[in-house]
Amino acid sequence: MTSTVVHLPAPRIPRVRASSGRLQDNPVVGQKRVLLAAPRGYCAGVDRAVVAVEKALERYGAPVYVRKQIVHNIHVVTELEAKGAIFVEEVDEVPEGAHVVFSAHGVSPAVVTAASDRGLHAIDATCPLVTKVHREAVRFARDDFEILLIGHEGHEEVEGTAGEAPDHVTIVNSPDEADTVQVKDPSKVVWLSQTTLSVDETMETVNRLRTRFPELHNPPSDDICYATQNRQVAIKKVAAAADLVIVVGSSNSSNSVRLVEVALEYGAKAAYRVDYAEEVQQEWLDGVETVGVTSGASVPEVLVREVLDALGDAGYRDVEEVKTAEEDLMFSLPKELRHDASGQRDDRALGGRATGGGA
Repeated sequence: MTSTVVHLPAPRIPRVRASSGRLQDNPVVGQKRVLLAAPRGYCAGVDRAVVAVEKALERYGAPVYVRKQIVHNIHVVTELEAKGAIFVEEVDEVPEGAHVVFSAHGVSPAVVTAASDRGLHAIDATCPLVTKVHREAVRFARDDFEILLIGHEGHEEVEGTAGEAPDHVTIVNSPDEADTVQVKDPSKVVWLSQTTLSVDETMETVNRLRTRFPELHNPPSDDICYATQNRQVAIKKVAAAADLVIVVGSSNSSNSVRLVEVALEYGAKAAYRVDYAEEVQQEWLDGVETVGVTSGASVPEVLVREVLDALGDAGYRDVEEVKTAEEDLMFSLPKELRHDASGQRDDRALGGRATGGGA
């Protein structure tokens, strides 16, 4: 399977809501139904990052600056902009002394230094699972390992991880690149990966690397995050029974794009990605009895509900949830936001359970 490099920003276009009943209830041979994948939607790291921006706005007032998109979802970004967040590409666009939030995808040490040099008040909303990969890169570089980083060149997460040890990291974009990558010492090579990749394709890349470098070391624990894996496992089960799969998620969301690929690979006759329910096309539903629905790890549940409502207009009112895992991992807020302005501790821990699982 060929990977798509995902690094372009999501298109910033105004949303035009379609009127109710836009999709028609045309007859099909069998019974219309929806298989709703679970887990889906927000993971704990995304929830933590989004709430971090909201709480920073509450605590410090607007504007609060965010380097890159806080998570890869155009709806989330637009909603936060309406509350006073300003998204920038680099920290040199942020006024000196202002508050800036680093996105869930993480940043390199060079970005941290640049923010400090400008006197910025930085709040690190990096997903703790991404931070784990950063620490692995630092550790292996310190031990003079060559690091083969499996991921998409240009993706913010890959840039951040590679920036921890630029002299030790080589990016491997695909299984085919595993056949050509060169290393200096085959006995001191380790692989790490971007957290949002296809599990199957990543392991294909690893296996091809190991064929060439039998002494290839593994990371101490799996780098692909639990939420990415869980959503892929769920859509595999749904896809096997689906004529059509609809994945809710933005075009620059690596894990959302992977869900489309996985659905097609595991039996769906067709699969499409949409940001909003209005993008579902009538012709997609021609002759379709079973529609599978899921969403990427940065997608709020309200967008999934809108898709289900639209499908209901087209006669797909029988919704069955297909649950393959329970998620209860929770992350606390960045340290700067664990107390309110009066100094009172906010004991909330954040996770995606309310928006990513139940029907």
